[in-house]
Amino acid sequence: MISLPSMLSIVIPTLNAARDLERSLSAAFSAGALPIEVIIADGGSSDGTAQMALKHGARLIEAMPERGSQLAAGAQAATGEWLLFLHADTLLAPGWAEAAAAFAADGGNHRRAAVFRFALDDDGQPARRMERLVAWRTRVLGLPYGDQGLLIGRNFYTDLGAFKSLPLMEDVDMIRRIGRRRLALLDVAAITSAERFRRGGYLLRPLRNLFCLGLFFLGVPAGRIARIYE
Repeated sequence: MISLPSMLSIVIPTLNAARDLERSLSAAFSAGALPIEVIIADGGSSDGTAQMALKHGARLIEAMPERGSQLAAGAQAATGEWLLFLHADTLLAPGWAEAAAAFAADGGNHRRAAVFRFALDDDGQPARRMERLVAWRTRVLGLPYGDQGLLIGRNFYTDLGAFKSLPLMEDVDMIRRIGRRRLALLDVAAITSAERFRRGGYLLRPLRNLFCLGLFFLGVPAGRIARIYE
């Protein structure tokens, strides 16, 4: 029998995310016996994000409109012994709560973190190729991105120094501090909206992401990379 954590805090940063947030919240609140709280760290939305969060019973806090600061603020407001950081356009597939509970219950994972398997809500072959590419990057390079979620114990997260106030690459920065050997892949999909790939291209957008990632590893300030990215 799995020993459930006393509380799992799900932190979701938002900025005008009402279109995608409802399905993400519905999946998050389908945790069954796993006790959860959901914290929406909003960066100043002008659409119905706040109303959507409150409608579903999430806790709403205000934060600076940059993802690193929002994630850090959400974690600071959280009460759970385990934290799950999740993007607003990411839908956790059925079985996520059981997988998260099993990971958290294993005492050997208190100094480790976990991510979910990347998937896109697109039936086309370009989406399948992108999923295979991300699977390779996660498995071989140990470099998942934030759209795969991040499950981590609060004490480990605090010891790592929390999320930095970065406008971009906050997920890569955190993953580098965790380290490849302390990262696990949960066999449950985190299904992310493919809209950005349909809009930016299944070839051009990954190439732009790779270029920005290279700049980050070369030490270019995240603020400058964010201007290039946008």
